[in-house]
Amino acid sequence: MKHLLIAAAILLPAVSVFAQKKNTIHEKQAGTFSLGTRNTISLFNDDNATGKGIGGQLRLRLSNRLNSEWYFDYITSKSGSYTYRNDYHIGWSILFYPGNFYSDHLLQPYLIAGHCFDYSKVAEQNNKANSASRPSMATQAGLGTHINITPQLDCSLSGQYMLHFGKDIETTIDGGEVIIEKKDFSGPDGHLLFTISFNYKFFHLWKAKS
Repeated sequence: MKHLLIAAAILLPAVSVFAQKKNTIHEKQAGTFSLGTRNTISLFNDDNATGKGIGGQLRLRLSNRLNSEWYFDYITSKSGSYTYRNDYHIGWSILFYPGNFYSDHLLQPYLIAGHCFDYSKVAEQNNKANSASRPSMATQAGLGTHINITPQLDCSLSGQYMLHFGKDIETTIDGGEVIIEKKDFSGPDGHLLFTISFNYKFFHLWKAKS
């Protein structure tokens, strides 16, 4: 519940603006191809470390209501002075625009949900050979908004809860010795992921129907 309250507090402005001035003619958005860069913050991980990351993404607009987002993230974090963690995400999301919001509006709120594959590695800070890694999969869902700087350029903000499925990596400290182990069984674990990205619309891959 705490995670959901934090996400709602940050993203409330994105979904609270439902009366904006519209132009008389709106460009059809289907087929729009865009590229962007992104920064991420991961919170409430199992090790209580805050992850910070960079990445890139492309978008392909499927219709006026639906957009697709294909992304890559590289996220790093440290747990005290003992271990560090690197996470790699590669995945996709679907963006659904629930209201009459267009690229000529300042804000374009959306619902977002998707799936990703990821690879995680945890290692001792003073001994990189002492490490463990795991592949896993995740599903994610949340809220976001585009801030349309121009009809071609936007800054996008989103907050999602990511639920990972795979063998967890556990770290324990025993008399100053760092023990890093991958569990023998799989289980779910989750965290919040906040993303800010800048995206530029380059061209239409196909002509939208009138």
